[in-house]
Amino acid sequence: MPAKSVAARIEARIHVIRGERVMLDADLAALYGVETRTLNQAIGRNRRRFPADFMFRLTAGEVSNLTSQIVMSSSRAHGGRRHTPFVFTEQGVAMLSSVLRSERAIAANILIMRTFVQLRRAISETAELGRRVDNIERRIDTQDTLLVDILEALRALEQPDAERRRQIGFGLKT
Repeated sequence: MPAKSVAARIEARIHVIRGERVMLDADLAALYGVETRTLNQAIGRNRRRFPADFMFRLTAGEVSNLTSQIVMSSSRAHGGRRHTPFVFTEQGVAMLSSVLRSERAIAANILIMRTFVQLRRAISETAELGRRVDNIERRIDTQDTLLVDILEALRALEQPDAERRRQIGFGLKT
């Protein structure tokens, strides 16, 4: 499978929750080739490596919102999850590389980190493009205003001005 399609699949699994770009524990487990339970057990044994800004547990409302946005299996009906999932920020994903040491986990982690970098770069480029468009619009507005002022001045010169037309000679006051 080409790397581009793998990167696209990884990017599709990155979500924005609480203002952070994160990945679900089940998605990471699938990419690493381990069960979600195994991934969470490894994290439990190394809990100090995952502070709140690296990993957090979703609330029931967040799970419900996420479920409506993406297709998540109803694992509870099949005897699966009893807790809401963990999600990992980019730093948490990087820390997972020290917890899961298989060759597949290392390769998957490299791809995930590259995808996060590409996503950050794309967002940055989009923001820069937006700033450029705003600058162009401001310049056009300024130029339009300047052109309108020039046209008004030219029209004023075309029309006779009552103050500039004085009668020649002496005028009698009556």
